[in-house]
Amino acid sequence: MKRRRLGQSSLEVPRIVFGAWAIGGWNWGGSDDEAAVRAMQTAIDLGMNAIDTAPVYGFGRSERVVGRAIQGRRAEVLVMTKVGLRWDGDVGDFYFQAQDEQGRTLDVRRNLRPESVQQEVRQSLERLGTDYIDLIQLHWPDPQTPVRETLGALLQLRTAGLVREIGVSNFPPRLLDEARDAMGDIELASTQPKYSLVAREIEADVLPYCRKHDLGAIVYSPLEQGLLTGRVDAARTFAPDDGRAKRWTFTSENRARVNDVLQRVVEPIAAHRGATIAQIVLAWTVGQPGVTSAIAGARTSEQVRENAAGGEILLAPQELADIRQAFERLELDRTPGTPKPGWVERVVRKLTSD
Repeated sequence: MKRRRLGQSSLEVPRIVFGAWAIGGWNWGGSDDEAAVRAMQTAIDLGMNAIDTAPVYGFGRSERVVGRAIQGRRAEVLVMTKVGLRWDGDVGDFYFQAQDEQGRTLDVRRNLRPESVQQEVRQSLERLGTDYIDLIQLHWPDPQTPVRETLGALLQLRTAGLVREIGVSNFPPRLLDEARDAMGDIELASTQPKYSLVAREIEADVLPYCRKHDLGAIVYSPLEQGLLTGRVDAARTFAPDDGRAKRWTFTSENRARVNDVLQRVVEPIAAHRGATIAQIVLAWTVGQPGVTSAIAGARTSEQVRENAAGGEILLAPQELADIRQAFERLELDRTPGTPKPGWVERVVRKLTSD
C-alpha cells in the first residue's frame, strides 16, 4: 500500500490505517475476536500495517485482540494506541458512562495526569504483548492537567524506549501549539481529528495548521461508521447497544439523503474505476490537503481487502471536486438534542476553558 511519512516523525504510515474501535465490541453491538484477528493479519499481509486502538475500546478488549493479531509479527506492524480515558478509578474529570461486557455501568474519566498516563502505557504494553508502542496519543484534552505535564511524562517513556513517537487526538490549534511547545526539541508526530464528507469542520483550522507545521493528520470516521459506504439503507434498524441508533446522521431521513448523493455522484465514479463507493470515499478522504492517513474499521478480512484497495486509488482533480461540491450542497436534518457539526471543537473549548 502507498505510504506517507507521518509529519516529521520517524514513522511511515499506510494511507489507510486499520481501526480497532469496533473490534472492542464497545458501542457496536459486539464483536468476534477470531474474525478480528484474521482481519488484522490480512491487513498486515496487504501492507495496511498500522493499527489504531485505545485502552477504552472495549475496556481493554481491543488492545488484547490486537496483541493476539500481532503476535509473531511485531516488527511488521505499527501499533498506535492512546492514553487519557480511564474507567478503573475515581480520579479525573467525568466524561461519560458506558457498560462493559458484563453489563456493569462504568464511569469514564478524562485523566492525563503524569502518573496516570505512565501507568496506562505500561498496562497497554501488557495487553498488547509488546515492549514498545510506535505512536502513543493523548485521546482527549484533560481540563485538569496542563499538556506540558502530560507530555513530559510521555517524553520520559520515549527516552526509556517504551514509545517511539507521540501524538494527540481531538486537539484544537491552540492546544496543538501548547503540545508542540511542550515537546521541546522533539517533534510532535501527529493529531487525530474526526473528518469525513459529512464532517468537514477541521478544514477551517486543523488541516491548515497541519499543512503549515508539517504535522501528521490521521483522521477518524472517514466512512461515518458505515453511512458513507452506500450500504446502510433508510429502512435499516440498529440494536439498542449499537451507538448508531442514537446518532443524528443515522436517522432514516438523513440516510436517504446521503445515499441519494452517493448514488448520483459517487457511484458513477466508482463504476468507472471498478471500485466500490466506500473505496472512492476513502480515496477522496486521503486525497485532501493535509490528511496523511484515514482510519477505517473492519471486522472481517473481506472488509479489510476493500479498505486497502481504496487506499491505492488516486482520484483525478475533477473527481475530487465533483464529490466535494455534491456534499457541500447536501443538507441534513438534525434531530433535537443531538450534536451538530463542530461538536468536537465545542466540547474541546468547554473542556479547556473549565
